[in-house]
Amino acid sequence: MSSSPAHRVSAGERINVHEPAGRLQRELKSRGIRFTRQRRVVVQVMESASRHMDANEILDLAQKIDKNITRVTVYRTLDLLKGYGLIDELDLLHLRGHRHYYESHGPRDHIHVACIRCGKVREFESELYEELKKQISQDCGIEISVARTEVGGLCKDCRAKA
Repeated sequence: MSSSPAHRVSAGERINVHEPAGRLQRELKSRGIRFTRQRRVVVQVMESASRHMDANEILDLAQKIDKNITRVTVYRTLDLLKGYGLIDELDLLHLRGHRHYYESHGPRDHIHVACIRCGKVREFESELYEELKKQISQDCGIEISVARTEVGGLCKDCRAKA
């Protein structure tokens, strides 16, 4: 286990945003993946994301760096990163329709906690969640490689407005 506190809750930003710069690039290079300039820009956008972004937001930010980046490049790069298990695709309880969001993996899994009224998403990580995954692994005889958990409800601000 890491030396982090027993649990952490974000204030709306991503908990794992403080990953070492260039981690996704290094992971792809170590796998022998060709690294075009456009692919590098999309990965740079993913690595610097401080919140969950959908493909359109990734495209917009990437085009601010290189106007020649296309939607196809973004989707192909996202598929590549997902295929290697380096990012997750999330629906975040479909709070904003059927949009999907992307985030890079951090050192520990976390739970996405979303307000079903205002749509604010926070991240929560806990030693208890790690223990639960261990128990599931043991009881079900499975080696867990992916864990995604989403919890929805009304945040404190929305409950106060009700």
